Amino acid sequence: MCADVIVAEDDEKQAELVRRYLEREGHAVRIVGDGLAALDAVRHQEPDLLVLDVMMPRADGLDVVRVLRSENRELPVLMLTARSTEDDLLLGLDLGADDYMTKPYSPRELMARVRTLLRRTRRTASPEPVAEDPVLRVGALVVDPARHQVSVRGAAVECTPGEFRILAALAAGPDRVFSRQRLLEELHGFDRYISARTVDVHVMNLRKKIERAPRRPERLLTVFGVGYKLTDPAKAAPRA
Repeated sequence: MCADVIVAEDDEKQAELVRRYLEREGHAVRIVGDGLAALDAVRHQEPDLLVLDVMMPRADGLDVVRVLRSENRELPVLMLTARSTEDDLLLGLDLGADDYMTKPYSPRELMARVRTLLRRTRRTASPEPVAEDPVLRVGALVVDPARHQVSVRGAAVECTPGEFRILAALAAGPDRVFSRQRLLEELHGFDRYISARTVDVHVMNLRKKIERAPRRPERLLTVFGVGYKLTDPAKAAPRA
């Protein structure tokens, strides 16, 4: 599975290490040393993957992700950082990063993450004719996996990639309770690396987008001690 990969890393030794491992697996690699160069490279090269350091000159990695997602660019982004706090990790995911690794990291683990992201992208963008994913409807909430679109009562809802994966999983099984562990698997496939709070943050953000009153949710419900479920509030409304 050969891919075009941009590595945005201002530490030359780290960048060369990542390059060697990526090229060993057959990928074409371009290295840039700051955030603005990363944005320019993505816009002109349209790579299959961006490996992005958080702490960089001119524009940091979080700003790069924020700009790319505002431009509706859906290439997978794997963030690398020396920051180890959970709040930093969650902010990166909230902005639209697909995965996140803290330094120091194992190069073998990095390559495993890269393979997972590329497989997911190739399945989504496969040129072979495949049956289109059905549109998922839970009351007035509509999730269209093929077009990566969400709407509530006909109004479009903008979701980050992580939010969309969680919502699509829940919408595929309305009224079914999904554990945080199960939703973590939907997000990254590396459930042991990221805490359950990642799911909680995505759910909190989704409620702001799909609920009339996010503090009193009617669609995206918590099942205490278990996880979350998506339901049609009209079915729960008392009959006259």
